[in-house]
Amino acid sequence: MSVITTSEVLKSLCERLSKSDYVTVDTEFLRDKTYYSKLCLIQIADDNEYHAIDTLAPGLDLNPFYDLMVNEKIVKVFHAAKQDIEILVNMAGIVPRPLFDSQIAAMVCGYGDSIGYEKLVMSICNKPLDKSTRFTDWSRRPLTERQIDYALGDVTHLRDIYKNLSERLEQSDRTSWLKEEIEELLNKDSYTIQPKRAWKRIKIRNSNRRFNAIVHKIAEWREAEAQQRNIPRNRVMRDEVLLELSAVRPTHTNALSSIRGLGSNFATSKGGTKVITAIKEALELPDDQLPVLSKRKPPSQNTDPIVELLKVLLKLVCKAENVAPKLLANVEDLEKIAENDAPEVKAMKGWRYDLFGKNALALKNGEVAFAIKDNEIQVFTIQ
Repeated sequence: MSVITTSEVLKSLCERLSKSDYVTVDTEFLRDKTYYSKLCLIQIADDNEYHAIDTLAPGLDLNPFYDLMVNEKIVKVFHAAKQDIEILVNMAGIVPRPLFDSQIAAMVCGYGDSIGYEKLVMSICNKPLDKSTRFTDWSRRPLTERQIDYALGDVTHLRDIYKNLSERLEQSDRTSWLKEEIEELLNKDSYTIQPKRAWKRIKIRNSNRRFNAIVHKIAEWREAEAQQRNIPRNRVMRDEVLLELSAVRPTHTNALSSIRGLGSNFATSKGGTKVITAIKEALELPDDQLPVLSKRKPPSQNTDPIVELLKVLLKLVCKAENVAPKLLANVEDLEKIAENDAPEVKAMKGWRYDLFGKNALALKNGEVAFAIKDNEIQVFTIQ
């Protein structure tokens, strides 16, 4: 084990790892004071060695590592990879591939919805993890030996987890299931928030279209400002303040001083001027250019019992097939199935249909039913 701090040593390491079939990878980062995650440490391992890469070391060239991440001959193994991938997209514009996410693989293998790494290590490796340093400030130097050991545990145990889950996926012929789920993680665009779409992150409970137009405009300004200054969006403006501005609709900077939650100098700042401009733009939009609100109707009382029965069926199928319910359907999917025989949901396609979708339709159509036998709920076909 070593902590790599120079470009020469990192390049040599990546050349060795490029001959491996797979590498396990994890990152340590901070995000409480910045918009973009600050990468502080990379942990990486293969069958022969494991190392920590000090990404904050002066002059360290990470390009060899980036090249390794896009080497198609090597499987990159992460646990709950989304945040790690987001960092790589923002720093280098890359998505690691081919990719193996052990959290998703564990769901396919029946470990439940979104199992944590600590539980997975205990279950597969039968070893406890020392999590006493989980709240470390990874930007502070020097790092202690204990902190490095803790960080490396996230890739050393991952080797055994990868081998175990890969074998189980092969034996159960579910490798294609994992590949389908992984595909969603490989979309680079999903890791970049476009300011024009920033309003989607805000809980809007007002159905007034003009109100929503103002929310959209201010949210767009806030997101662009947060990205440019690299600070959290709520440091620019909190959601509740944004919604208050959308309701009050001030059209002059003087009126901003009466909005609770805005700094005392905000009204006279460039931000204050831009917010007023955003509000005016939204107020001047023609009616036919206002946001179209697509609010889905809640399920009718007639479908509520069907949804409850579908929930039971989902639990039974997942228990019998040893797969996490989250992979097959969520409550909204079940509601759509209850209302429509051909809903646009994943459960009605591919392996999910074979496993659950066709049984869900059969239940709706009175072709199967439940019965209790030997203190267990069982599904049987109605002749």
